[in-house]
Parts: sequence; structure tokens; C-alpha cells
Amino acid sequence: MRVITTIKDMQTEIINLKAQSKSIGFVPTMGFLHEGHLTLLKRAREENNIVVLSIFVNPLQFGPTEDFSTYPRDFDRDQSLADCEGVDLLFYPSVEEMYHHSSSVRVTVQERTDVLCGKSRPGHFDGVATVLTKLFNIVMPTRAYFGIKDAQQVAVVEGLISDFNFPIELIPVDIVREEDGLAKSSRNVNLLPEERSEAVVLYKSLTAAKKAIEEGERNPQTIKDQVSDMIRSETHGQIDYVEIYTYPQLKEIQNLEGTCIIALAVKFSKVRLIDNIILEISQEIGGVK
Repeated sequence: MRVITTIKDMQTEIINLKAQSKSIGFVPTMGFLHEGHLTLLKRAREENNIVVLSIFVNPLQFGPTEDFSTYPRDFDRDQSLADCEGVDLLFYPSVEEMYHHSSSVRVTVQERTDVLCGKSRPGHFDGVATVLTKLFNIVMPTRAYFGIKDAQQVAVVEGLISDFNFPIELIPVDIVREEDGLAKSSRNVNLLPEERSEAVVLYKSLTAAKKAIEEGERNPQTIKDQVSDMIRSETHGQIDYVEIYTYPQLKEIQNLEGTCIIALAVKFSKVRLIDNIILEISQEIGGVK
């Protein structure tokens, strides 16, 4: 595995690989790798000649109350994990390398950001879209891999790739779950023992919602109420949101049909957990997958 720290060296390497008709799988991260990242790397390794991992803590996506300086970092550990997963190129630029002068152009995301987690983080996805535009132009990947656990980010990336005509295939990768269904996250270690037991209700409520839709329920509010009631009755968590939208457009929907997302966020004492399911719904009873 080769570690590259400059844009020029990275682009030179990629141009040489593309001249050899190599396919390039790209996993962009902010480091402090966990099992979700490793799942993305495994998928990229299976489907491409070359795997590129980027580690860059992007200051543009941090809000005024979010401390960029305290974001967890452990490059030595990340480098070791990346090597074990067969990463070929690790792009590790500094902030000065990525933003070496005041930017004259930044990307502004017009849609898909005023709901779910984006509602409380104005400007966050502008920072995400700006850094990804730069990274896509630097790495020039064949395929880019993102975890569907952060479904709103995947929706924003889908719009970015489509609207800016990047010749990149977006690969959303399914949520990795514990045996009891809880979505895996580095934040889970911050749950108290009782909260950890209760947290399984989040996915339980989503699967119950899917069952209700399979049995013919098509009213979004009824489904949201069902999910919320189960979380309130079986956990001590505080619901941040339970929402249903079209996907990936993230538009409100009056009757459940087509591709939809049921997404939730719940706050426990020391951690906020998110989860979702994405469904293909027809008007037939049982027409859900």
C-alpha cells in the first residue's frame, strides 16, 4: 500500500493506472475507521482492480458548535487497517493541501438537505459536496462506495454525481448490523447497558413498519405513529425524528408507493443513533421489497 499526501502525486498515479485500463474503487472517509468502513473497502476490493481510500477530516462540513479540532484521529491505526483490507492507495492530504487558498467556488446543495439530520446542520452537506467534488476530480474513480446507514448523505452524493455528470458509479452498501439487529456504529460503545438492550427496538420498529406496509397499510402518518409509539413504549430514548420520504429525492409523500425511506433518529443519554430502511412499494398487498 502506498500513502500519498499531495494532489499532484495522486492525480499522476491515477492517470497512469487509467492508462492501463484499471478500474478504481474509491472509499472516502474522515478516518478513525470502523467496521462500516471496512465493509465498504471489502466491497471495493471485490469489484475493482485498484482500491483507493481517502482520509481527510474536512473542516467545511463542521458547524459552529461542532469542534473540528477534537474529531477523533488515529492515522497509524487507520493505516494498519487499510493495509489489512488490501487498499492499494491511501490518500492522506493535509487541510493546507486540499484548501491551500481561499476558495473562489464552493458547492451549494439545493435539495435533499432540509430534512432528517440535515435540518439541524445547515451548511453541512455543502461542505460534503464541495470536498467530494474535489476528491472525485483527484481520484477519478470508476466506482464510489458509501454506507446506506447515512442515507441522506447517499442521496446528496447521488444528486452530485448526476447533476455534475461525474462518470462514476455510486455503490450504496447495506447497513451492517449486530446479531440483534442494531446498526453497527462506533457510537454504540457510549450506550449504557440498559440503553444497549433498548436500542434494538429501533430496528424492531422499522421491521414492524415494513410488515404493516406488506399487509396493506399505505398511510405514511399511520406508519410514523406506529414506529414512534413502539420506541416511546419500549425505550427511554428521546425521538429526534421519525420520517418517511421518497428516496433518493427526500420529498414528502401522501401515499406509500415507489421507493421510500423510513428513517429515524433517537437520542439516548450520551449518544444519538440513526437507522433506516428503504423499501420498494407497490399498491398490491404484500408488494414490498
